[in-house]
Parts: sequence; C-alpha cells; structure tokens
Amino acid sequence: MKKSLALLVCTTLLTGMLVGCGSSESADTNTGAETETTGEVAEDTEAEATEGKTWVIATDTVFKPFEYTNENNEFVGIDVDILAAIAEDQGFTYELQSLGWDAAVAAVQAGQADGIIAGATIKQERIDSGWIFSDGYYDATQTFVVAADSDVASFEDLAGKNVAVKNGTAGADFANSLKDEYGFTVTVFEDSPTMYQDVILGNSVACVEDTPIMAASIKEGGLALKIPEGMESEGAPYGFAIMDEADQELLDMFNAGLANIKENGKYQEILDKYLK
Repeated sequence: MKKSLALLVCTTLLTGMLVGCGSSESADTNTGAETETTGEVAEDTEAEATEGKTWVIATDTVFKPFEYTNENNEFVGIDVDILAAIAEDQGFTYELQSLGWDAAVAAVQAGQADGIIAGATIKQERIDSGWIFSDGYYDATQTFVVAADSDVASFEDLAGKNVAVKNGTAGADFANSLKDEYGFTVTVFEDSPTMYQDVILGNSVACVEDTPIMAASIKEGGLALKIPEGMESEGAPYGFAIMDEADQELLDMFNAGLANIKENGKYQEILDKYLK
C-alpha cells in the first residue's frame, strides 16, 4: 500500500513537471510570434502614412520667371512647372505655398513646410547651416543691374556708391565679396521688386540679381533697368531643399522625377516656355 502510494505521488509530480515545461515553451513561441507581427504592423503603418501624405512646399512670391503671378492671376513659373511635372511623374501630392523668400526659409526651418523651391542656389554656407539639397535643376549666374540711363559700366564705377541686394541670396554674397575691393556699400531688401525700385528711384546705383530673373523682368516687366557687360559671376546651380532628414523621401522623389523629366523632354519644354 505504501509502495503504491509512493508510486502515485511520483507519477503526479512527473506529470506536473512535464506540463510546466510544455507551458513555458508555448509562452516563448507566442511571444516570438507577437513580436514579429508587431514589426510588420509598424512597417505597414509607416508606409500608409507616407503614401497618404500631402507635402507642403514653400516658395517665393515674385522671382520671375521662376515663380510669379501672371496676367490671369495664376501663380506660374519654371519652379512651379518643374515641381508639378516631378510630382506627376513620381505620383505624390503637394501644397505649394507662396510665402516670400525669408518666410519660406523660416517655414521649412520651423517644420511648417517640408521643402523649399525658390531659385535657391546650392552653396556650402547653406549646407553647413542645415539645408539638404537635391541635384541641381538650373545653372544661373548673378549680375549687377543698373538704371537704364546709368553710366556705370564696370565694378570700378561703383566706388563710393550703394548697391541693393536681396537678403540671403547668392546675389548678396556676390556683392559682399566685391564691396571692399571696389569700395561700395550694400543695402539689404527682403524681395526683388523693392530692390529694383531702389535702383530706379536712384537710392542705389545698382542691384544684384540672378541673370535669368533680371533679363526676364526687364524684357517682360518693362523695368527701366539694364545689365552692363562684364559684371557677372560664375554660374552656380539652383536646388530644391529640405531641412529635416525625415523628409528624405521627398528629396529622393524630386531627384528621381527630375532625372525622368530631363530624359523625356518635359524639362526642356518648361525652360523653353519661359526663357525663349
């Protein structure tokens, strides 16, 4: 009787140990499955969030022929059309906000916009301060511009006079790089039209602007200004830019779309529309 009871107790203990081991293995398996499933859900959620996103792109208000309002009150220009063509090619949705240069830069820096396209020259100072540029989409030079009746014909003629520039631009950098050598002063403005008027009114003897913008403004806008020969910088590319690495996908799509529209002829068609 005692032997039978002892055998029964041992059998019961052995069974309990086996059940305990089985339960532990089952819990480990479920945990692994749950972890794997959670990872898949996270990836799907991220993809869905990106797929349904409307990207906010900031730009200038008047930088003809790259962005401006035409006679039909439509916001148009090279930048506007290039962005539209790239978005169509890459299949993304965006909202273009015409804010003005300073406000556009501030919006991207503050995270209120995802990117900026506004004839922004790719330069090291901007890269150092957090701009992340696309491939260049247009090469432009900067030029000094004077009143139509001005006798200024060289940098030497600027000595003792004032030159108008737009804040934070390659034109401002070009002027500042020469002012000490040629003895002129610089006044900073926030937009191109105000800068042009300062020259037309005689407050400044010259202004500095991107050459294609100035040529288009004089030709189509009837501005009483002219571009002297030999007062031009070397060329530098414009780029689309983001300032947050989290928006890298937008930059990648811009680069891919830019390459495609250059290959299929749409890019050249846009340039010809505004520059010829």
